[in-house]
Amino acid sequence: MQSIDGKIAWVTGAGTGIGRAGACALAAAGVTVYLSGRRVPELEAVKARITAAGGKAEVAPLDIVDGAACYAVVDRIMKEQGRLDIVVNSAGLNRPKRRWKDIDQESFHIVVDVDLKGAFNVCHAAIKVMRPQRDGLIINVSSMASQGRSGGVSGFPYAAAKHGMNVMTESINDEHAHMGVRACAFCPGEVATEILDKRPKPPSPEERARMVQEEDCGETILFVSRMPRHVCVNEIHVSPLWNRGYMGSPDFTVTRDD
Repeated sequence: MQSIDGKIAWVTGAGTGIGRAGACALAAAGVTVYLSGRRVPELEAVKARITAAGGKAEVAPLDIVDGAACYAVVDRIMKEQGRLDIVVNSAGLNRPKRRWKDIDQESFHIVVDVDLKGAFNVCHAAIKVMRPQRDGLIINVSSMASQGRSGGVSGFPYAAAKHGMNVMTESINDEHAHMGVRACAFCPGEVATEILDKRPKPPSPEERARMVQEEDCGETILFVSRMPRHVCVNEIHVSPLWNRGYMGSPDFTVTRDD
């Protein structure tokens, strides 16, 4: 494993959940972290947590749907730091209306716009600087929902967007391996984060306690980030041992309506 002390990272979705955990784990390893997201108070709270522990963090508010704003954040990082080593692309969302029986135009398009188009904006801005510096790691936070089924509990818009994210991630490796730029699709199963509150039937506290925790995801992001430059972790899956999809939970069963 390599030391990442002194490296520069940009984390989207850094105010909550997996992004927050990844930012804190990287900062604890000596990385200067730029925190992006739409909600400034949450970002400021993460910065305070990092700095209180002796780490370095800066707040860079952002809606990843705005491509120009993504490029502006990277321009700021380059002006202040001179390089960008690690990107954790964790901004994402889902909507309660996620089945054909109840989905509407707004629900479908906002999921795809954020989880796929927004992810592209972040990657595109980062690659613009990683190509000339001949170095860089992008970790795209995907999902087990990306793995070829219709979406299970997550719904098909989210699954389609995350499957697209995986294809995009591998294309980064395909086109940039010779330049020292690598990408990983991090595909967790159920993680006990705030996004679960958007489900039609949110899991109980007891169910969430058995899920992967956000700190587990932070450790996974740190693991991928510390791999030596000659290693590419193309895709990594992390799921709960008590996997409700395996256990036959009714939440994972598509109801058969008339």
